[in-house]
Amino acid sequence: MSLEFVSLEKIQEIAHHYGYWAVFLGILLENLGLPLPGETITIAGGFLAGSKELNYWFVLLSAIAGAVLGGICGYWIGRKGGWPLLLTIGKVFRVREERLLKLKAQFSENAGKAVFLGRFLALLRIFASPLAGIAEMPFLKFMAYNLAGAAAWASVMVTLSFFAGRIVPLDQLVSWVTKFGIVALILVFAWIAVPIWLESREAKREIGE
Repeated sequence: MSLEFVSLEKIQEIAHHYGYWAVFLGILLENLGLPLPGETITIAGGFLAGSKELNYWFVLLSAIAGAVLGGICGYWIGRKGGWPLLLTIGKVFRVREERLLKLKAQFSENAGKAVFLGRFLALLRIFASPLAGIAEMPFLKFMAYNLAGAAAWASVMVTLSFFAGRIVPLDQLVSWVTKFGIVALILVFAWIAVPIWLESREAKREIGE
């Protein structure tokens, strides 16, 4: 999740000066919902590792640790206070509690996939862990998917920037990752929204009959 008012040059400068702490805190705080370019900082860290300014393995471990810890914090935020907040939001938008309970049950069935795959999507990276907490996903099960997702995501981002950064400029690399994330997010949104729309349309038709 990147901020337009933070230039890529500034992000690279932060990664250069603060190294592994920048990668760790960047993705940790992004996972907690703060508008920080954690993914871009991670890519910059891998890029700097490719140019021998940082160590590849330390960048990778920093990204994994930040992502895992951010996920744990998000999970417990959702577990302890997420459901009352969701009910309040539902009242504001006139979404009945029965509907929210049904959505909660549907998410619970796919919570593992959401936590794992959500690592690769900016918005889901923020919301998947709190939603897993709201759905009361068992913590050990959550941790398994959280760790696996964090390791897979960090490995792809750091390794891609480590090798591709040697032949592709950093701004081009970040642009490609951002475009992929937008397309993937649209596809996921369609996958979730279309069935809900069809179900709502079918319900209205049955009421009309």
